[in-house]
Amino acid sequence: MDNIYIEYNFTVTPKEPATEILIAELGNVGFESFVENENGVTAYIQKEAYFADILENIFVLQSDEFTINYQKKEVEQTNWNAEWEKNFTPIQVDELVSVRAPFHENPNLKYDIVIEPKMSFGTGHHETTHMMIQHLLQLDLEGKSVLDMGCGTGILAIFAEMKNAKSIDAIDIDNWCYENSLENVQRNNCNHITVYEGDASLLNDKKYDVIIANINRNILLMDMNTYTNCLNENGVLLLSGFYKEDISIIDEEVSKYNLKLETFIERNNWVALKYNKL
Repeated sequence: MDNIYIEYNFTVTPKEPATEILIAELGNVGFESFVENENGVTAYIQKEAYFADILENIFVLQSDEFTINYQKKEVEQTNWNAEWEKNFTPIQVDELVSVRAPFHENPNLKYDIVIEPKMSFGTGHHETTHMMIQHLLQLDLEGKSVLDMGCGTGILAIFAEMKNAKSIDAIDIDNWCYENSLENVQRNNCNHITVYEGDASLLNDKKYDVIIANINRNILLMDMNTYTNCLNENGVLLLSGFYKEDISIIDEEVSKYNLKLETFIERNNWVALKYNKL
């Protein structure tokens, strides 16, 4: 049975920085997917996660600095592919990595990731996915075990295999993300990625050399103990899905588990942190 989603179409004036703030706040209350446009952003949340007062604590909506209007409607996930084809444009990261749809021309960069554009978070346009790719570019993944937590379309897991990781687990709680990741893993001829549908409870006592978690702040804080327990000594933990202002909150939690913040990347006030396990 197809999932039913609630679609909110937000018109934002002026568009920035209000749209970035809006996306961050919506992500913290359960919105999963976002498509930016020239007037603002369209956001999606599963109907089963939706409740009537969900926007009550979205503080940017109450700001006098911005004018934000919205319309909402129910949508079937099967109606979304045409929207993705209309909105999805290829991207390039540091002139080394391309993320594109099958109908886009191959720019012939070192790494070419082909993603069928469906409604799952992480198509590379979002700042956090872009920064995570930048972090992964700097890592030696040869022979390493990798976890991509909240894998979305599977972009980061696919890129890890392209960088010769030995084994990759990709996990997402959303059924559509799970199915889309399976398709994209096959599309990119990956042989070392296992995709799971579920959450951090699937990890049990598994161990990884590198853990990638590009999820919203609240989920990261809730599951941090699990992530750090699964990280091998001298392992690397990459975290994103939150704003620069949240670094202190994240760092306070991570520092409880003998990890040290080595560096971070900032892009339009979004950040991606790199931790090393001591």
